[in-house]
Amino acid sequence: MKTSSLPMKYMIRAKFEVRGVVEKHDVVGAIFGQTEGLLPPELDLRELLKTGKIGRITVELKSEKDRTFGKIEVPSSLDRVPTAIIAAAIESVDRVGPCNARIRVERIVDIRQEKRERIVRRAVEILKDWVSREEWDADRIIEMVSSALRAPKAVKYGPEGLTAGPGVEKSDTVIIVEGRADVLNLLKYGYENVIAMEGVKVPETVIKLCEEKEATAFLDGDRGGDLILKELLQVADIKWVARAPRGKEVEELTGEEVERALKAKVSVKELKLLRKISEMAPSIRETLEAVLLDEDGNEVSKIPVSELVDTLKQVENVYAAAFDGIITRRLVDTALERGVKVLVGERIGEGVRPRKRIKVATFQSLERGLYGVEEESRGG
Repeated sequence: MKTSSLPMKYMIRAKFEVRGVVEKHDVVGAIFGQTEGLLPPELDLRELLKTGKIGRITVELKSEKDRTFGKIEVPSSLDRVPTAIIAAAIESVDRVGPCNARIRVERIVDIRQEKRERIVRRAVEILKDWVSREEWDADRIIEMVSSALRAPKAVKYGPEGLTAGPGVEKSDTVIIVEGRADVLNLLKYGYENVIAMEGVKVPETVIKLCEEKEATAFLDGDRGGDLILKELLQVADIKWVARAPRGKEVEELTGEEVERALKAKVSVKELKLLRKISEMAPSIRETLEAVLLDEDGNEVSKIPVSELVDTLKQVENVYAAAFDGIITRRLVDTALERGVKVLVGERIGEGVRPRKRIKVATFQSLERGLYGVEEESRGG
């Protein structure tokens, strides 16, 4: 009986060259076939795979001019010495199918150390964010007081006398918030096309505005905001959804936080899909796997992260990809070429910038109710 996988300690990373054209299964088959009987029974690769001491072998390759080049990754939960022996055995493979081959181990990575480094980087990011939110300098206080003095006054709008900004009537767009305090806060930062629902039941005036204008619902990042959003989506033609960070209310946001939240707004379709991805996150993180979804949120494929870019180039009807890895500029470019609309990963790499045709987010941002790259921390 196959046991559950053990925590992986090391990752064997190797490169190979084959004098001929071969497929991934040929490479994997050669590794198992040519190491069988070469090592003691306790280090037999097939048995180690069955017992979860060796993880799934992944292969990336490309062929050109009658040669095949690629990379091999083998996760191991064994100690250093047996892992090194396994690596050396893999190097001994000299044929793949009928073709001569050469495999060279580049390095053996301590997966736990990589996780520790990731934890340290994230801890530094959290600390910086924490400190920056609590720093109140004189310039910021002066700016807040000055903006409050410059803020336009709220007006009463519609038969219900809803609190609104003076720009609601003339603007082609409208921002719908929960209460009067939210309107006053947004007016303070220059947003005049804003109107408050002032209750859980959606007023007829708000429903009519949503029919006439492009409407964005900007709601608190709490359970109350969730309930109001559910009600709004049932009765009003909402185009976009923006949320305050999880645990915060719109009325207490700074101007910078308001701007970030509105820039990170998502369409209603994307919102439903991102919610599903957020629910799936525990089953994706720390797996080195990627899940591809269609626009209805149905799973198209589940693959190793190492195969994500190549798979996106080949598979049709992929609307979103959620995976345990770093969102790189190369991945974003490939996703854009293939019409992918949503990418969710563990971290966003250097050089990745907001794009109009694709939504980029991390699992951490979804947990905090944020959906755009503007709020993300970055790494190499």
